[in-house]
Amino acid sequence: MDHPTLATLRDKHPAWRLLASPHAPLVAAFLHRVFVAPNVRTMSEADLVEALDDELFALHEQLGASAYPKRAQEYLDDWAAPDKGWLRKFYKPGTDEAQFDLTPATEKAVAWLASLTERPFVGTESRLLTLFALLEQISAGTEADPALRLAELQRRRDEIDAEIARVLAGDLPLLDDTAVKERFLQFQQLARELLADFREVEHNFRSLDRKVRETIALWEGSKGALLDQIMGERDAIADSDQGRSFRAFWDFLMSSRRQEALTAHLERALALPAVAALDPEPRTRRVHHDWLEAGEHTQRTVARLSQQLRRFLDDRAFLENRRILDLLRGIEAKALALRTAPPAGTAAAIDAMGASVELPLERPLFTPTARPCLADLVLDAGEADIDTARLFDQIVIDKARLRANVQQALRRSAQVTLRELLEDAPLQQGLAELVAYLELAHAGHGAAAADGLRAVVDETVDDPVHWQSCDAAGDPVERRAQLPRVIFTR
Repeated sequence: MDHPTLATLRDKHPAWRLLASPHAPLVAAFLHRVFVAPNVRTMSEADLVEALDDELFALHEQLGASAYPKRAQEYLDDWAAPDKGWLRKFYKPGTDEAQFDLTPATEKAVAWLASLTERPFVGTESRLLTLFALLEQISAGTEADPALRLAELQRRRDEIDAEIARVLAGDLPLLDDTAVKERFLQFQQLARELLADFREVEHNFRSLDRKVRETIALWEGSKGALLDQIMGERDAIADSDQGRSFRAFWDFLMSSRRQEALTAHLERALALPAVAALDPEPRTRRVHHDWLEAGEHTQRTVARLSQQLRRFLDDRAFLENRRILDLLRGIEAKALALRTAPPAGTAAAIDAMGASVELPLERPLFTPTARPCLADLVLDAGEADIDTARLFDQIVIDKARLRANVQQALRRSAQVTLRELLEDAPLQQGLAELVAYLELAHAGHGAAAADGLRAVVDETVDDPVHWQSCDAAGDPVERRAQLPRVIFTR
């Protein structure tokens, strides 16, 4: 916190530049509403431009058109420029539409601005207990003396036995409303900070990916040396404090038992009158699902690093094959140059040389190429009516929406049948949509699919399925189908 460091941060750090910008209220309010509050990780350029257009229109109604004169697209490009660094603009593989995401510095600035608002009360007891519990964990986890550790475990057992005796005697110590509010507010704050930390972890992995691609582009040595260097950096990240902490967090959160326990604790806490009086954010109820989505983004960044390594190997193999072809062409050129002036004596000798006999009649006869005959017809324009409705009567099934329906149902329970799924989300496109669900089940049958879904089919039980449709006359009818029970699991 010396003067030179702070002066450099003021000039270079995006968060400081955001706080010093005259447009800071617009930038912070808009990005908080669009990205931070709903926990949106990426947004397409078209959707973000539309949202900013609505924001600017509302501000022009309040402050006048001169308040923010630029167009929404110009503001987004300006915020994503290197001299600002408030947004990250990138393109997903295989797409040509720009995507936007917050940078970790911007989220830090927005979080600091949110902390300036007045809190209901400043709780100290829960934080003191948290600090004391952390010190106890450090002390117990680093104690190497078995006798001292055994004594600590016996002391904790005596405390638990004493508490069990008090409960059996009818003495139930309960938290008062102030203690409940204090602990829930601390939970909300830590949950938001954890979501913000995910962006910084993903940014660190993305920096590693960028460094690896730069190394590949400029590498001139052997392939083995490059792979040793890249895999060493990858292992260094995975084995670092941040990598081990993220892996432990991900393993803890991916446990279905812990997810169900966390959901039950959240539901019980939100149902308390003291917590309901705080009017908590609606997304608090599904905060653990937000953690999962944020963690998946980090995992995809690591997967992109592996894809980059595979692409490097493919490119190197192509270059080596091309080098072989260049050598063969060089040999052919030298052979043609020696044709007019062959060397004297024996130029080359091959052992076990055999003569190949090719009889003239064994050669295939020439077959002339068949030329198509095109009829010279004149197209006469007629007045016959052409039914163009069939050109538009096409059914396209959005499998991503169906997969999202299955994943949403699996968040509530460990498994769900196709019939139960269709009761919550009825078929909209009839039999074609039902067949698409069966295709998803077939893709995940017997093993984990690419998207994590699994499906089993019980041939011994039949499930009836019904949906609303229209007959040839356009009248509504109800269709029914009987199929074996399809069960989707995690």
